[in-house]
Amino acid sequence: MTRKRPTLSVILPTYNESTNLPILLGKLRTALSEVSHEILVVDDNSPDRTWEIAEDIATKDDSIRVIRRITDRGLSSAVITGMEVAEGEIFAVMDADLQHDEALLPRMVQTLQGGFDLVVGSRAEEGGSYGQWSRRRRFISWVATFLARLFLPLEIKDPMSGFFALKRDVFEKSANRINPRGFKILLEFIGRTPGLKMKELGYHFRNRQHGETKLSGSVVRNYLVALFDLRFGHYLSSTFAMYVTVGATGIIVNSAGFYVGEALDFPRVDTGLLDALGPVHLSVPFGYQLAIVSNYLLNNYLTFFEVRHRGLDILKGLIYFELISLLGLFVQISVFQLLYTNGFLAGMDSEPISKYGSYAVGLAAATVSNYFLNKNFTWKDFRP
Repeated sequence: MTRKRPTLSVILPTYNESTNLPILLGKLRTALSEVSHEILVVDDNSPDRTWEIAEDIATKDDSIRVIRRITDRGLSSAVITGMEVAEGEIFAVMDADLQHDEALLPRMVQTLQGGFDLVVGSRAEEGGSYGQWSRRRRFISWVATFLARLFLPLEIKDPMSGFFALKRDVFEKSANRINPRGFKILLEFIGRTPGLKMKELGYHFRNRQHGETKLSGSVVRNYLVALFDLRFGHYLSSTFAMYVTVGATGIIVNSAGFYVGEALDFPRVDTGLLDALGPVHLSVPFGYQLAIVSNYLLNNYLTFFEVRHRGLDILKGLIYFELISLLGLFVQISVFQLLYTNGFLAGMDSEPISKYGSYAVGLAAATVSNYFLNKNFTWKDFRP
């Protein structure tokens, strides 16, 4: 006998929610007593063994399924994993920390059945509130919302909500475009699925009773990358854009290092290699080396954060980065010489245009070659 498809699939991404999850599952059972449903707990191998507690409860309740992810990590990818195996006609996403109001779920289902494609549990809509948030948390939320509105055309008041529901066909149409590395999965669906008919339902955001918030520096970084990818990803890789931005900061660091070296009256050294060069100002390699170290560290903790080097691997990575930077310098000089000596842009009858045009092309060639070499060797396990 074929099992009847449930109306609602509730997807709960979890990490270290062993205390909160049993309470939430009981609340969901009460709230959804009149709605045909299933609950999918997607746990990222929590150290507090949340998955084990969920599995124990599931043995007594066949509406609960548990997915324990051993290697994958991340909120958005956990949600996608749950949706890929969900059987319901409607998918709802909520946190397992008891801050979202499960009593809103039946209204969400009714709203979607009434013709909407996506419904958001909103703290900013009439009847909603942010609860007892600290000023710091409110400020972070305000900035995040401001940036989301700046980058994306949004019609909702609370784009940072993690509590929402959508129809199965919305997921199926957009699944292959969703970035699983994104921080706010709601923004992914809105940003990559134009024309959605959306509605917000107000609810009161509760205070966390147990466990710790997942907000961290890496979460902020991932959010900014996701926003860039949603707005400009069709034209430019967010990773490459960040790499170029870091490179631009290197120019400032290089210049500052040179200035400090000159101010401290660094000596000049006669290398004896090329008489035409004369004595080398040590402030020049000093500024260059500072920029190399700065660029490496920024790329390690920002651009390639997911596969960043740790411990002694940082020294190894720096050596790789240094060698590739020298190779990039060689590429830049070679391209410049090739173009300039062969009259690149000479038809414009301007020596400066030819010179700086050749320089710009050489710099671009060096940047692109350095990026791909660093991605595939210095941070070889990185996957964009």
